[in-house]
Amino acid sequence: MVANFFATIFYTIIGVILMGISFKLYDMITPFDINKELEEDKNIAIGIVLASIILGIAIIIAAAMIRCS
Repeated sequence: MVANFFATIFYTIIGVILMGISFKLYDMITPFDINKELEEDKNIAIGIVLASIILGIAIIIAAAMIRCS
C-alpha cells in the first residue's frame, strides 16, 4: 500500500513535469506570445485551443503511465 502511494506521487510529479515541458514546447512553436494574447488581448480562442492541447497531452501521459504500472 505504501509502495502504491509513492508510485502515485512519483507519476504525478513526472506528469506535471511533462505537462510543463509540453506547454513550453507549444509556446516556442507558436509565432505569437501566448501570455500576451490571453492576458492583454483577451483572446478566448487561444485559451480554448491551449486548454484542448493540454487536455489531450494529459490524456496521452495518463494512458502511458497506466500502461507502465
